Amino acid sequence: MSIRKIELTLIDGTKTTFGALGKGPVLVVNVASRCGLTPQYEALEALQKKYGPKGFTVVGMPSDQFKQELGSNEEVAEYCSTTWGVTFAMTEMVKVNGRNRHPLYKDLVKTKDHMGLAGPVMWNFEKFLVHKDGSIERFRPQTKPDDPKVIAAIEAAL
Repeated sequence: MSIRKIELTLIDGTKTTFGALGKGPVLVVNVASRCGLTPQYEALEALQKKYGPKGFTVVGMPSDQFKQELGSNEEVAEYCSTTWGVTFAMTEMVKVNGRNRHPLYKDLVKTKDHMGLAGPVMWNFEKFLVHKDGSIERFRPQTKPDDPKVIAAIEAAL
């Protein structure tokens, strides 16, 4: 199955597919509201505002697998909106690792990072840039969304 056909449920309960969220490059990020990396929301929103009009999309996928997310989808949505001004797409809470990981992450974790390592998501705010052709680039959590490597990859994908 094409990655663009994978079904997603948005944080408000709306059913959709990954492909319906954007035809251009999509940056998928497993997010968490109570993590030391949570300030990355600000840079993610800035990317959405800057590159969104050119066809780029950020998709935040909240996960509590590292025990740093709020208790419900409603709490996550309110926190992200009021604290960080998030306007980019957010899904319901998902599992990113393990036997019950979301189908999208089953594909994403096969992608190797710049050191040649694939495998489980290591922490919150791991980033996967899905290109229009379905190819994927992986950026580990410590790589900020506005890192020059991420910006260069987004601009090359547009």
